Amino acid sequence: MDTGRRPGAAQLAFDELGTPLRDITFVVFDLETTGTKPGPDGITEIGAVKIRAGEVVGEFATFVNPGMPIPPQIVELTGITGAMVYDAPRIERVLPAFLEFISGAVLVAHNAAFDTGFMRAACEGHGYHWPKTAVVCTVRLARRVISRDETPSYRLSALAALFGARTTPNHRALADARATVDVLHALLERVGNLGVHTLEELLDYLPEVTAAQRRKRSLAEHLPSRPGVYLFRGPSDEVLYVGTSSDLRRRVRQYFTGSESRGRIREMVALAERVDAVECAHALEAAVRELRLIAAHRPMYNRRSKNPRHAWWVALTEEAFPRLSVVRMPRDGMLGPFRTQTDARTAADTLAGASGLRTCTQRISAAAPNGTPCVLAELGRCGAPCAGKQTVEAYRPSVLAVSGLIAGTDGRPLRAAADHLARLSAAEHYEQAAQHRDHLAGLIRAVGRAHRQSALAGIPELIAAGPDGNGGWELAVIRHGRLASAGVARRGVPPMPVVEMLVASAETVIPGPGPLFGAIPEEIGLLLRWLTRPGVRLVRTTHPWAEPAAAGGWQEWLDLAASATALERVAG
Repeated sequence: MDTGRRPGAAQLAFDELGTPLRDITFVVFDLETTGTKPGPDGITEIGAVKIRAGEVVGEFATFVNPGMPIPPQIVELTGITGAMVYDAPRIERVLPAFLEFISGAVLVAHNAAFDTGFMRAACEGHGYHWPKTAVVCTVRLARRVISRDETPSYRLSALAALFGARTTPNHRALADARATVDVLHALLERVGNLGVHTLEELLDYLPEVTAAQRRKRSLAEHLPSRPGVYLFRGPSDEVLYVGTSSDLRRRVRQYFTGSESRGRIREMVALAERVDAVECAHALEAAVRELRLIAAHRPMYNRRSKNPRHAWWVALTEEAFPRLSVVRMPRDGMLGPFRTQTDARTAADTLAGASGLRTCTQRISAAAPNGTPCVLAELGRCGAPCAGKQTVEAYRPSVLAVSGLIAGTDGRPLRAAADHLARLSAAEHYEQAAQHRDHLAGLIRAVGRAHRQSALAGIPELIAAGPDGNGGWELAVIRHGRLASAGVARRGVPPMPVVEMLVASAETVIPGPGPLFGAIPEEIGLLLRWLTRPGVRLVRTTHPWAEPAAAGGWQEWLDLAASATALERVAG
């Protein structure tokens, strides 16, 4: 049978052939906003059209309450008034549905940097993850294939008129998205005549991709299509950047296409001479190894996680009248970790005020105190042990309350702080009450986080299994808050023999000092998020996994506090 190939020619792999454009799901979207500067709020309308193989398969449209007044010039441009968006949902309520709508699709927008910039800022501002997906900008594509002889402008209205779009753009989100669909199809037809038939070829065709960048695609040829961690290495074999992916080969190839628009990363790619990879059993292992490799190499192009052990802790001092101090080295009985010294200091001050601990830094003699009471003593917020007005015995209950809260056995300081907040509100000291509320919320979150992390770190060995989505199991052996071994039991494979093999080959973890037994806080955070996913099961554990309840009953209070803070931000 004649295959039409030259004798000796190697057959191309599917990854080299690329993904045909007819098999790609595109989501063409447009936003209307209150201005030009991206932020967590400011979107007034979202319109999106989902297309595949040239056919519309779905639409998404909604007004959004921007949380701020709409400038008159924007009202004149779009026709969207404050009354039209008054009862519309806020962006944090719209984002889950929109992110689900675009899941797995390639995004398309006219001047995509504007629209994706607003959506990314909204996600970051409201705690959502903006997906790392390919983005096609129809402005950039049009500039590449349409000359000035054909059109005086690359504005959407001009291109829609040029291509005879079925919808006339009118600065309304859905109409503009529908017009962009027709513009996209016309542009794809043009680049198809130039030999661009796959997504990879389309992204390569965008003007920002240099010839040198395209040539470096060979750096990804040896990588497997498996989950793991990749390391870009520079001219001196130094690690420039560390990342993780469920498909190493596909993700690294994206760095050499138009989908990579970050200036720092493009600079990194220009320096890269080699890409190494560490294959992993599943995404959890990849995330943990990424964290450890960043900490070990501290790559100059990674922005986060370079100093995972540089945390701050709140501790009781060892003296007759203990106070709360902010320190760097953890030991038993401390509260933390905190990312910044400011966060730790705020939590310490809030806890001291709630429990009655002194905040001065002088060392007070139990036998012969000779200090002078400060203004806090005059306000009734300190018992003035410095002046002998409070004995060690009278001071001890405050110390025990703080120790109990840190240990998870006493929630009285939190209740005392909440009572103080109620008194401030009743007295109409609203600014003080708002500040106290925010500080108390931060303390509650810190205590709850500390209890969760220390509870997991205290277990010598915990084995868990999570569904892999294909009828099998992702397995993890966790020892003292550290991932000691990871593996998978595919569908049809008995999991327990795999578990025993993983336990036998797992890393030996010697517990260290402090509440986290020497574990890295960020790694424990990754493990906790994985363990609390739906469907994850405990296979066995050497000790019961239980968390203290001292801060566990405050979630409703935290939700109300968050809502109040959001309302104040809008009103302000």
